[in-house]
Amino acid sequence: MNLYERHANEIAELIRAGVLRPGDRLPSVRAASAARGLSRTTIFEAYYLLETRGLVEARPRSGYFVKEDLAQAETAAPDDSWPDGRARAVDVGQLVFELLGSLNRREFVPLGSAFPSPSLCPLTRLARHLGSEMRDFDPWRLVEDLAPGNESLRRHIVLRYAMDGMVIAATEIVLTNGAMEGLNLSLQAVTRPGDVVVVESPTFYAALQALDRLQLRALEVATSSAWGIDIDALAAALKRERVAACWLMTSFQNPLGSSMPDERKKALVALLAEHEVPLIEDDVYAELYFGARKPLPAKALDTQGLVIHCGSFSKCLAPGYRVGWVAGGKFAARIEQMRLMYTLSPAIPSEAAIAAYLDRGGYDRHLRRMRAALARYLAVAMEAVRAYFPAGTRMSAPQGGYFLWLQLPDSVDTTQLHALARERGISLAPGPLFSSDRRCTHCLRLNYGHGGDPRFASAMQTVGQLATALMRG
Repeated sequence: MNLYERHANEIAELIRAGVLRPGDRLPSVRAASAARGLSRTTIFEAYYLLETRGLVEARPRSGYFVKEDLAQAETAAPDDSWPDGRARAVDVGQLVFELLGSLNRREFVPLGSAFPSPSLCPLTRLARHLGSEMRDFDPWRLVEDLAPGNESLRRHIVLRYAMDGMVIAATEIVLTNGAMEGLNLSLQAVTRPGDVVVVESPTFYAALQALDRLQLRALEVATSSAWGIDIDALAAALKRERVAACWLMTSFQNPLGSSMPDERKKALVALLAEHEVPLIEDDVYAELYFGARKPLPAKALDTQGLVIHCGSFSKCLAPGYRVGWVAGGKFAARIEQMRLMYTLSPAIPSEAAIAAYLDRGGYDRHLRRMRAALARYLAVAMEAVRAYFPAGTRMSAPQGGYFLWLQLPDSVDTTQLHALARERGISLAPGPLFSSDRRCTHCLRLNYGHGGDPRFASAMQTVGQLATALMRG
């Protein structure tokens, strides 16, 4: 547990015990920092975490106060998932197309989208770099950059790994047409048709679609919205089944928003090393953290080359540019060969534009602004859930990314809720999309990454009211 989480939990216990009462003012960030020997950043992050939990509120120029009405302040977390432990063939592709296929038009309020708002990204600057790079483009780079991709961009990626204390060789980096290509190539590099692949429960529907396409069987393992995949349940699954690979999101998991603490990531890497099972680590939301530091990826703990780390610029910088990468470990050469066989050419102009943007600095400043905006949007979304959704609704408390997982009362069918919201110009991502056996029928993934849309708050209110009407029959 991070220092800010520990401090927030201590304050939460004082509130629950009645030591801190509704309306009480918390110590100022400066005073709390001096008294506890913690940095001001740590105190601020603790207060923000309490705010997202609904226990405190910030008052302009006055500080932080315990909320006056705590009756429904801290919403319970969703129940942990406990799938049946069976490996099964996947068939969700048609369901995904039926439910989400026509909802990417701008007239819809995209609560069901898999992407944050493009308005959060510096697309104008990127376009200028794209134009200037193409004007001066050396035609020979169309050949030289075929594999493994733009040399300058790979160097920037290696440097960002180094900033996080990770030594990754440039030869290990393969640039791909978005993270999904990298994830799919990684999966193909370590599996054969009929193999069993471990995924979280629930998991991102694109992972299930990939397993379906490659004729692989999904083995869902119990997962918590707070701590990620259950290590003991995974250990039991590895003893019971011959597992070819794991496809996991260790930070800000889609759809739960969960993140594994460092200790659990260490245990995960050690367990998979013991069984010699590759881990495909889908880490596309890594830069969108709300805490004081970026979460450590499982890749940082790997000493045997078994962790294949997949990242992307699509979620945090350049949506639509289709630039991702794989740090392939011992499988890097195989992944590069497969990429050449399947797609031959990467997105060379996009890679050049992003490399030029990174050359000129400003990326971290952009990320800080984007993280701050997403944190504000999360607070708005959580407050809307508390205000408008049915009594008994449970909600995750993500510390990054832009997804909120809701567990509604059992009587609310979220596929039906999706249809009603669609009639009102709102997209949703109902729970059955995220499981190989279409469970989670009363769960919902909400995208709060469009919280700057002036229609966002009213759309949340509408969805909550529709859900309440469904619960009442």
